[in-house]
Amino acid sequence: MRVVVIGAGAMGLAAALQATKDGHQVTVVEGDTQAGGMAAHFDFGGVSIERYYHFICKTDYPTFELLSDLGIEGKLRWRETSMGLYAEKKLHVWGTPVALLRFPVMGLLQKFRYGLFAFVSTARNSWPSLEHRTAKEWITTWCGEDVFKLHWEQLFRHKFYEYQDNISAAWIWTRVRRVGRSRKSMMQEELGYLEGGTETLVHALANAITEGGGKILLGQAAKQVLTENGRVTGVQTASGTIAADQVISTVPTPFVSKLIPDLSAEAKQKYDAIPNIGICCLIFKLKRSLSPHFWVNFSDPAIEIPGLIEFSNLRPLQDTIVYVPYYMPTTHEKFSWTDERLLDEAFAAMRAVQPELTKDDVIDSRVARLRYAQPICAPGFAETLPDVQTEIEGLQVADTCFYYPEDRGIAESVRLGRQMARQFSV
Repeated sequence: MRVVVIGAGAMGLAAALQATKDGHQVTVVEGDTQAGGMAAHFDFGGVSIERYYHFICKTDYPTFELLSDLGIEGKLRWRETSMGLYAEKKLHVWGTPVALLRFPVMGLLQKFRYGLFAFVSTARNSWPSLEHRTAKEWITTWCGEDVFKLHWEQLFRHKFYEYQDNISAAWIWTRVRRVGRSRKSMMQEELGYLEGGTETLVHALANAITEGGGKILLGQAAKQVLTENGRVTGVQTASGTIAADQVISTVPTPFVSKLIPDLSAEAKQKYDAIPNIGICCLIFKLKRSLSPHFWVNFSDPAIEIPGLIEFSNLRPLQDTIVYVPYYMPTTHEKFSWTDERLLDEAFAAMRAVQPELTKDDVIDSRVARLRYAQPICAPGFAETLPDVQTEIEGLQVADTCFYYPEDRGIAESVRLGRQMARQFSV
């Protein structure tokens, strides 16, 4: 069959690879001038680095399978990592039983409840009762209101803003479980990265697709999915029409109604109703390290960001690389701040972690922005999602919100992308 995949992010490339391997005639169309989506790299003063940081956990089985299929499993590296928590004007070690016991801000009973919460969240394989509960209610029930305010309230406020009190407990639980299971022991977290970064995977995927006879058209945004008599017939781009028997769309759901005008009004309403927030992702190249931790969360009213990622504490690099992600609705005033203003605020937060940091330590800095970076998943979110197979025959639609209750990540992109391609190969 003639297959057109819209979007050359990890999901689109995984779908295209599977369709190519199954013997179909595959064309990928991508509006950007490079493949990879949020996993694409850029040249950061001589360092090839991800636009948006990624890491691999020990339960990311679809990623491991894909690396093996591509013959690049030898590029996967594991590294001991750790977490810090900035609270009460001080950076504390966080994320281990000993760190919890030593944490001075909690009482003994609070520590016991939090430890039990973390253990159960990591150990459980399913938790269906969470689907209709808010994360705030769930965490407060287990840990108490004081602990929620100390550790979670600021994280939710500065990541979800007006949505903070209506976030799915199931969605947050799967995040806790994924990271909680990526350990070499109870005392030691361990995360993975690819030699050369995510670009290693993106290039391997693209090469495998083209070597299998597929095409990847960059700088060719899809304008419209064409249909006739309830069946997909092709995709319109600025350069012309590409005929298709099957189409897989992986663009963010806010674009779906315009991209596929022949959908029913009811179907369009479902896509339009899914809230998305944007991101301003700041990246710093520094002369000095901030801390020994991969991630540092903030629990300080004076710091209005949820945390920072010292990426070079995972992937070894010549200089210190720090990401400061600002997730927020695009209507929030900070989304319209100048790059300089965002960078200054983030620098102040980094100085709180490392007081010796000066402006002279900043080698370079960048700000990347996306209007649709993350869905907002409220309780009962699964019931609101449209089916991946649309009402139009031969047309499947999915983006990162279809991973629910799992969080966004390359492993879920690979799993769902390959699953979609296999649907019309049965």
